[in-house]
Amino acid sequence: MKIYTKTGDKGQTSLIGGTRVAKYHLRIEAYGTVDELNSYIGLIMCQNIDAHHQQLLKEIQDRLFTVGSSLAADPEKSKMKIPDLHDSDVTLLENEMDAMNESLPALKHFILPGGNTVVSYCHIARCVCRRAERLTVELAGNSFVDERVTVYLNRLSDYLFVLARKLNIDFGAEENIWIPRV
Repeated sequence: MKIYTKTGDKGQTSLIGGTRVAKYHLRIEAYGTVDELNSYIGLIMCQNIDAHHQQLLKEIQDRLFTVGSSLAADPEKSKMKIPDLHDSDVTLLENEMDAMNESLPALKHFILPGGNTVVSYCHIARCVCRRAERLTVELAGNSFVDERVTVYLNRLSDYLFVLARKLNIDFGAEENIWIPRV
């Protein structure tokens, strides 16, 4: 099987369902950003972090493929069965954040991104996740988007923030807090 099809050479691509759209279409931007996020999650997963976090990040990657599939489908023409997100996917992220927060100091300041490499990757992924969420919310204003997609992306960005804090502690680094000049 050849990976190239040449069907996108003129700046268009197909959604699931066959609809041809410009490669800059909002739906393409949304699922392309989710793909970018998934790549950063993979980068975090490859770092020297504990097995529990690695396993959860792998599960998150799987859910992001589900999100991408949902966003890549033409809601009016696709007849393909696409995997679904479940409320339990959001609950898992919430439970993981709650568990990590038990060992973290109270959040009294804004946190500046950084601390070490893996923490910085978490912050980059968080920012990409927020962008994916913004694009998905905009898309939902024009076309059908499963509500659980935006909820999942919102919760995932929170999870990535808490994971950054937890990994910072795990690696023995001080949090890089923001003290505003006044």
